[in-house]
Amino acid sequence: MSNSKVFFTDMRARPGMNLLDKLRNLVKRAGMTEMDFQKKFTAIKLHFGECGNLAYLRPDYPALIARMVSEKGGKPFLTDTSTLYSGMRSNALDHLKTAAEHGFTPYGVGCQIIIADGLKGTDEREIVINQKNCKTAKIGSVIADSDVLISMNHFKGHELTGFGGAIKNIGMGGGSKGGKLEMHHASKPVIEQSNCIGCQICIKNCAVHAIHLDENRKAFIDYEKCTGCGQCIAMCQYYAAHPNYEEGEASVAGACERIVEYCYAVLLNKPSFHINFIMDVSPNCDCWGMNDLPIVPSIGMAASFDPVALDRACADMVNRAKPIPGSQVLEKCSHYHEGEDKFSAIYPDTSWKAMLDYAESIGLGNQDYELITVK
Repeated sequence: MSNSKVFFTDMRARPGMNLLDKLRNLVKRAGMTEMDFQKKFTAIKLHFGECGNLAYLRPDYPALIARMVSEKGGKPFLTDTSTLYSGMRSNALDHLKTAAEHGFTPYGVGCQIIIADGLKGTDEREIVINQKNCKTAKIGSVIADSDVLISMNHFKGHELTGFGGAIKNIGMGGGSKGGKLEMHHASKPVIEQSNCIGCQICIKNCAVHAIHLDENRKAFIDYEKCTGCGQCIAMCQYYAAHPNYEEGEASVAGACERIVEYCYAVLLNKPSFHINFIMDVSPNCDCWGMNDLPIVPSIGMAASFDPVALDRACADMVNRAKPIPGSQVLEKCSHYHEGEDKFSAIYPDTSWKAMLDYAESIGLGNQDYELITVK
């Protein structure tokens, strides 16, 4: 198999060449404008940002891509699916309100915004994939019904997959609530009671009322109710709630494999193109209601038709970069050495490399890449 091409541009700008100009040049050079968009419903998949989190992509970037699709005769729209956990993106109405508060409106971005899995997250298409873990995948109906998909991904750390890039955004972000439940169920959280202070934030944010306090005012989980959505992990500020690594690597690895399979389902028989933004590289998912200090300085933007090559190239660039003093990389790994895997330093029980190996094994893409710099 020949190397996949990944195109990259850095964050340097100058008069007459701002970052939006650089993004336009990047995607043109990478071949996006050569795709057939004529009268095609084109889903631009991104994350509209959680309330309190400021690391999400600015709406100017998808607005440019939507204009470029329209110029080629396409019918672009911005989209995402509802979250499994409770919050301001767990249904279409609140999700659209959050998107608007963050600047994503039809007037601002020049196209419509549609929540892909409907009002309550239950509108889905079941796509047959016959993979190791999932024989079918429950994909948000709007994404499944689209003719073309463009993913725009904030590249950052992630507590389950090590990092979140194209594969994570498409896979987890393409699933309906039922699909997310299927992806998450292999890695239900546990409470490390020695860290729990009884603040009850996990209880207040559990959508299925599966968490309670015991007689010592320590949180515990009723696993008959728990869906494994991970909201308690995202909300806990004391590292008391975390994925159930006690069950062994198979638990987390299984969830990562399901995410890969869902990404495969979204892209099956559908023309697609992918853009990663390696900026504000926060250690946690954008689903958190905050964003911590970035682990490295902003690096640039990268684009490819191959999501596996794209994610691998971005991970390599982050790992070659110097960590920012005071960031989680140095906080959690006091013996960190330059060039080491930053994502594994933050989340030692995850394996993004295994995730990419699996993605490559099922034909989602190729980890061997040629990096082409665009000025």
